[in-house]
Amino acid sequence: MQPYTPVDLDAVLELWDRPVGDRPDPAADFRRHYADPVPVNGVPVGADGLVARARALQAAFAQRRTELVHRVETADRLVIGFYLHARHAGAYDTALGRVEATGRPVRIRVNDILTVRDGLITDIWVMSDEVDLLRQLGRLPSSV
Repeated sequence: MQPYTPVDLDAVLELWDRPVGDRPDPAADFRRHYADPVPVNGVPVGADGLVARARALQAAFAQRRTELVHRVETADRLVIGFYLHARHAGAYDTALGRVEATGRPVRIRVNDILTVRDGLITDIWVMSDEVDLLRQLGRLPSSV
């Protein structure tokens, strides 16, 4: 069994927070930290798909700041719980349809379970509190 090589979590979070357009080869940047393809909630996503997801999130949520709340590591898993603080600056696709920019500040609660092998993320399970986000964006009443 090979020794555990941890993920550089700061670099991974920067991939999602730093504008994709500021990098000469964002797909290569993602490949430094993620398998290509990597299953995301069971669906394989290539590096170009990760870049597209980062670009869409960055277009929807400006002034992003990640607040790490929990970090648990085992021999092959990294589990993180965090809040994404941002301003809703662009269209965002949700289970209830597209929400156009509201300009509202949001705090999105997210948990990621990452499988790690040789310093690369090889599997991702993302759980994001979309109901609370939809409340913050005015698409659901606060009592739901």
